[in-house]
Amino acid sequence: MTEAAELPPVPEQAREVFGDRYADAVRYAELLAEAGVKRGLIGPREVPRLWERHLLNCAVLSEVVPEGVMVCDVGSGAGLPGIPLALVREDLKITLLEPLLRRTNFLTEVVELLGLDHVTVVRGRAEEVMGKMPPVHVVTARAVAPLDRLATWGVPLLRPYGEMLALKGDTAEEELKASATALSKLGAVETSILHVGEGVVDPMSTVVRVEVGESPGGVRFAAKRAKAARTGRARRRRG
Repeated sequence: MTEAAELPPVPEQAREVFGDRYADAVRYAELLAEAGVKRGLIGPREVPRLWERHLLNCAVLSEVVPEGVMVCDVGSGAGLPGIPLALVREDLKITLLEPLLRRTNFLTEVVELLGLDHVTVVRGRAEEVMGKMPPVHVVTARAVAPLDRLATWGVPLLRPYGEMLALKGDTAEEELKASATALSKLGAVETSILHVGEGVVDPMSTVVRVEVGESPGGVRFAAKRAKAARTGRARRRRG
């Protein structure tokens, strides 16, 4: 039996969640189950629960993303949550940020195959692209790292008064408490735990929201951001 044959039947909720992009969501699930497994982007044991645990679990993040904003999916991996979010929200401009070449190759293939014109794939680490790409309204992430480390990567990519939305599991509350000091130093002014996907996924998806003030990344990143911006301007002038 091949990995593709292990894909479970498509849940009824998928038609409602993905709407006009339902067929593309099915194709993405097939790509994850086939090329995604062969290339080591997801484990074969994840295939039977691709819909509930991955695609739908990520798509419902759209409930808390504002309209028409720029989003950066940090450590996008196989495209989670960035691609499901892109399938349900064509009003967003989404950057899939991923350092590993084999993953960015896969992401580029998926974006082209599904015709996701509002999605851009960028190879690099968050700390490398700061100042080289425009600050975004929203940073998303899923299972990339503990919250304090994730915030160190993601928060400096935000524009003032932006927010980071991190999909987390049962440890969300503990991580948030343990990260309070680190988040404050990074310029966070408000944190909360949200539950999304009622009636779609069970249990509902848990999202940690970190809202920043005027200085995303805090004082320690202000100079670094300014230096990166100056370097970028100098390069453009030379070009």
